[in-house]
Amino acid sequence: MATPAAEVHIDAALVRNLLREQRADLAELPVQVVANGWDNSVVRIGDEWMARLPRREMAAALIANEQRWLPVLAPLLPLPVPVPEFVGSPTADYPWSWSIGRWLPGQSAADAPPSDQSATADVLGGFVHAMHQPAPPDAPANEFRGVALQARAAAVGDRVAALAQRIDADRTSAVWQQLVATPAWNGPPLWLHGDLHPSNMLTLHGRLSAVIDFGDLTAGDPATDMAVAWMMFDAAHRPLFRAAIEVDDHTWRRAAGWALNLSLAYLTGDDSTSMPAIGRATLHEVLTEFG
Repeated sequence: MATPAAEVHIDAALVRNLLREQRADLAELPVQVVANGWDNSVVRIGDEWMARLPRREMAAALIANEQRWLPVLAPLLPLPVPVPEFVGSPTADYPWSWSIGRWLPGQSAADAPPSDQSATADVLGGFVHAMHQPAPPDAPANEFRGVALQARAAAVGDRVAALAQRIDADRTSAVWQQLVATPAWNGPPLWLHGDLHPSNMLTLHGRLSAVIDFGDLTAGDPATDMAVAWMMFDAAHRPLFRAAIEVDDHTWRRAAGWALNLSLAYLTGDDSTSMPAIGRATLHEVLTEFG
């Protein structure tokens, strides 16, 4: 599945014009587009700032969620997150709201994994534990994340069929049937990052340094975020992560189900990105543990 085409061309000239209109104090700093993701472009502004701009209309609501909720959640979290410090307005040249925040140094954890899995399990577990607080009724909804694991069964079945030439389909289906039968979450909806995987984390000097891209921020079953255990850690270190988040057996099994579900989605991703590699590694870890 290829990265969707941008509906608006975002380049340094566009961003500089936005800055001249709305943040003149930053307008003469160097401007560089550093990433074009699935939904947003990230643009570095000088040494200290970055802009985040939706590339397509459906992502505009996701930016609005970050603008509304990250300033509320950031003080609760033990790792830096990209808090919007300035909310930009639409213009004649750019149709959606956009954000400016502090530049967070580091590399994607998919490209530069942390060097110490034990320390990372403790740090990331602490982040997830802090994130998973009861959410208010007006927390953003997301039909794909935080929902009952059973709600993903049709998508899993379709992806297993589509990937049958690339994966062990029978084994994958058997493990999925084990995990999807786990009792559903019966607690209150908890805050979720919603898209917690190695490409949405940064490392610096070999250590986990930040968590980014909260576009799928939502509330629901915490197992969704805990799927990261099979993306980031081997069998020897997953128990350290689990201990840091203090999770019950049913939630842990649903988390493995979420990891399997997400691994299949990642395997359908654009081969020019890190996602298929994350999907392969994650599926291997889940099948090895439960199959």
